[in-house]
Amino acid sequence: MKKSLFIIVLMLAALTQVASASVKLVASSSDLASIAKEIGGDKIEISSIGTGKANLHFVEMLPSYMLKVSKADIYLKIGLTMDQWADGIIDGSRNGKIVIVDCSKGIDVLEKPTGKVDASMGDVHPSGNPHYWLDPRNGKTIAKNILDGLVKADPANASAYEANFASFTQRLDSAWQNWSTEAASFRGLKLVSYHTTYSYFANAFGIEIAGQIEPKPGIEPTASHTSELINLMSGQHISVIFREPYFSERAPNSLAKATGATVYTVPSSVGGVAEATDYFSLFDTLLGTLKKANGH
Repeated sequence: MKKSLFIIVLMLAALTQVASASVKLVASSSDLASIAKEIGGDKIEISSIGTGKANLHFVEMLPSYMLKVSKADIYLKIGLTMDQWADGIIDGSRNGKIVIVDCSKGIDVLEKPTGKVDASMGDVHPSGNPHYWLDPRNGKTIAKNILDGLVKADPANASAYEANFASFTQRLDSAWQNWSTEAASFRGLKLVSYHTTYSYFANAFGIEIAGQIEPKPGIEPTASHTSELINLMSGQHISVIFREPYFSERAPNSLAKATGATVYTVPSSVGGVAEATDYFSLFDTLLGTLKKANGH
């Protein structure tokens, strides 16, 4: 009996050593966490603070998040001032050893404002539109930034991370070819979105975002702006409205009622809807919605 208990204790100790050997990552978003899983594989433990159904511009800095980051080896930031709240969480964690990876490094940023940025422009990001993960071609840049962070934090497993990176980029290249072929049938399609969320997605697949329900980024819809949108949509026969899961249905539904358009609640991040379970299915879901909207 004593011998059996001794063996069990040894096995538990061994499992504890394996668990403690894992690199712990915390990501600002579910998208970064999904890509990190691809690169880190079974060598890492990953969790995300932002969820697919939350507005990543606004995340409360909870003590539980600081505790989580205090035990982490790497923090994955979205950057471009999207997740400024992450700085407060990292500071509050008092983790001086954590490796911080800005996943926007190397991204060809869209919609960089020129001139002075002030409050009259709404919540404009001075470094440009931060929703860059919605162009799947940027997935490789994000993955490379994560790879560099993992190799820095855990050089002993560098070869495993590099092999996973090669596999991920190969799968992403293949998926890009399929997505591009699928998107060709609705290239030039015009739609209205709630926020400037889908600029990168539109740029990647030849979609035109004709207008936003927000008159300016982060500003609630106004009667005068909605009236302008109704005229725009009616004049250009725009029948598709994209709504992110965390925005109210009220304004999109009113616009749809006035124009005969259809509102589609679509993900802006992994987990935004049930079908978007990882970085690949995020694009499958978005393109599937456009395919349906275009009558295919």
